[in-house]
Amino acid sequence: MYRNRITGLIVLTICALAVTRAPAQETPSQARLPPPDPAARATVTLADYRYDDLMWENDRTAHRIYGHALEAAEPPSGSGIDSWGKKVVWPYMDRQLRTRDYHNDLGEGLDFYNVGQGRGAGGLGIWYDNKLWTSRNYKAYRILKNGPEIADFEVEYAPWPVDVSRRVWEKRRFTLPLGTHFTRMVSTLSADNPEPLIVGIGIGKRTTGTGGDLTVVREQGLISWWGPDDPVRGRMAVALRVDPSMIADLRQDADNYLVLLRVTPGKPFVYYSGSAWSRGQGGFTTRAAWDAHAAAEPVDFAVPGP
Repeated sequence: MYRNRITGLIVLTICALAVTRAPAQETPSQARLPPPDPAARATVTLADYRYDDLMWENDRTAHRIYGHALEAAEPPSGSGIDSWGKKVVWPYMDRQLRTRDYHNDLGEGLDFYNVGQGRGAGGLGIWYDNKLWTSRNYKAYRILKNGPEIADFEVEYAPWPVDVSRRVWEKRRFTLPLGTHFTRMVSTLSADNPEPLIVGIGIGKRTTGTGGDLTVVREQGLISWWGPDDPVRGRMAVALRVDPSMIADLRQDADNYLVLLRVTPGKPFVYYSGSAWSRGQGGFTTRAAWDAHAAAEPVDFAVPGP
């Protein structure tokens, strides 16, 4: 009787383990991307099937920001900018996101960049009382041009508090043409009083692990980050270009390296955010190569009139 009970327990345990482990048979390597249209294209896509993520990419780089719907599904969710590694010239983000296996390289790229509550690859906030005050996810969007030569769209961020002293809101335009690693952004920040703002634009510190190397060339308005090496996934690199005449200071907080700009509410300003993958488009395999490329990126900080 005792032996029969033990045997029964062993059988039940094996069965339970089989049931528990069954989903693991559907490994990430089994996911396959649908065949692509191999033409190079700049594109912006609303992923309404995944909480309204907005994705934009061209032949060299790929990015994502998060929609308001994600705040309830994955709290806390933030307004930093995600960056994906990309090894093909054609669009792939939408096809890979639909597989739900976008943290692994299925042949065209992957997302191993963890934004968290940081600014990621060029998100911003208001620097006040030695703290960065940031918005939640975007609340509205408008696609202005969806390829093939340029991806161009704008988003709005709902008002957010800056301590108890004021409220701020933002409209930002994102423009990414073919042939560059850098998205041009035009930000217009509004506030409930006209006093100047100090805006912090950031690069996340631990988005791909601990470490990485930072290069700052203030007179060029350049902040460049060469991420730590992941033996499986490689490195991500991020850089910001800002108008040097606007720089108030260079700081950091627990999550970000920050460049602080003096900004007038209601007056648009321009900055650039770029990224690359050491195993992807651009062939950047050293910090020096990425820094040199970021420093040489053509920039235009003029804002056209209405």
